[in-house]
Amino acid sequence: MGPEWIAILALVALFVIGTLLPINMGALAYVAAWLVGMYSLGLDEKEILGGISADLVLTLIGVTYLFAIARQNGTVDLIVRTAVSSVGGRVALIPWVMFAVTAVITAIGAASPAACAIIGPIALGFAGRYRISPLMMGMMVVHGAQAGGFSPISIYGTITNSVMEDAGLGSSPMIVFLSSLAVNTVMAAILFVVLGGRKLMTLRMDADGELVPAGGGTAAEGGAGGVAKRPDHSDARSATGASPTTGTPNADDAGSTLEHALTLVAFVAVAVVALVFDKNIGFAAITAAVVLSILTPKAYKDTVKQIAWPTVLLVAGVSTYATILTAAGSPEFVGKWAAGLGAAAIGALILCYVGGIVSAFASSTALLPVIIPIAIPLIGEGGLSAGLFVAALAVSSTIVDVSPFSTNGALMLANKPDTVDETSYYKQILGYGVIVTLVGPLLVWAALVLPGW
Repeated sequence: MGPEWIAILALVALFVIGTLLPINMGALAYVAAWLVGMYSLGLDEKEILGGISADLVLTLIGVTYLFAIARQNGTVDLIVRTAVSSVGGRVALIPWVMFAVTAVITAIGAASPAACAIIGPIALGFAGRYRISPLMMGMMVVHGAQAGGFSPISIYGTITNSVMEDAGLGSSPMIVFLSSLAVNTVMAAILFVVLGGRKLMTLRMDADGELVPAGGGTAAEGGAGGVAKRPDHSDARSATGASPTTGTPNADDAGSTLEHALTLVAFVAVAVVALVFDKNIGFAAITAAVVLSILTPKAYKDTVKQIAWPTVLLVAGVSTYATILTAAGSPEFVGKWAAGLGAAAIGALILCYVGGIVSAFASSTALLPVIIPIAIPLIGEGGLSAGLFVAALAVSSTIVDVSPFSTNGALMLANKPDTVDETSYYKQILGYGVIVTLVGPLLVWAALVLPGW
């Protein structure tokens, strides 16, 4: 058996073990890299460790450090409160507010599961109170996380762009970002229409939080025509630090207005330094986090513990193993096989489905550094656009995170409203996840790969 097959089988094994057992896939990847590198490829340990991307690791540390400060000082809560208070009582806008807020949070550096964990309980709380479809609300949060998840300063975005550059494909940060934003926005719009969004447009919240028809009067317990039961806002108030209808902060709100302003300025500065002046995002983000920590040292003395260390281990290990795959010739082997199917576009479709199906059960963060290098032969020999093809792979590998087997989908299931039957809700999420996994990669391929072929 050739080394390319050994490396592929080891990759499959680490994904299976990492999915079935609660073991960080990055740790498994380090073990696989060591064993395959030394005993199949004859590499020494320094050569194996040379595959880690210091740039990518620094970026993950810097971005998640800065976001941890924003979460600790209440800047994230401020964003949520401001967004909720902006709807002016229009119930139909609440799902879109949750979509947008989650997108913003992932776009500025939150891990997708972290954003879903923060916004999911709030969103599903509103769903329970105002009779919004829990499936619609939960999936709007997940699609929002993926919509912003490929911004140039996000975790997914930095991984994808770094892997592209390391693979010699250049980088197309805005193509990848806008592709994910557009696809997830379209899917959210379809959910909104299919799951009752048009009926929500006939309802409003009054100053007391009661549902009333948009034209005045009162709303019935299940729609127009009677008096609505006044919702209990206690949970939403404790979750967001403010009234869900007025956005008025509580007295014990974490962080000061100055800290919020400085944190928002820090995010803008990181984006400008990275995008306008083309400087390393990791250095910019960690510099901003250190400056904020110097300004308020006591408040942030333990914030470094909140850096997404499991994600750092995951990406460091998997990126190291991705180098082993390249050294073994596995990407060229798979890519040439896909290209030999008769058309590069068909090979691209297969890879989109591989990314989608694997990611529905495993880590999207771990998959991206592995699947992008596999696309190199199709791009080089098949005439496919590097930016659009990588965007298709990235989107196909992340839209399936609506699956209840993924962290994001599981978070939505765990935070269901008390009025919803768990078994029924699970079946709804599972059904939607199956539809997205079966149809999503095909539609993404048709929209992004075919036009550039």
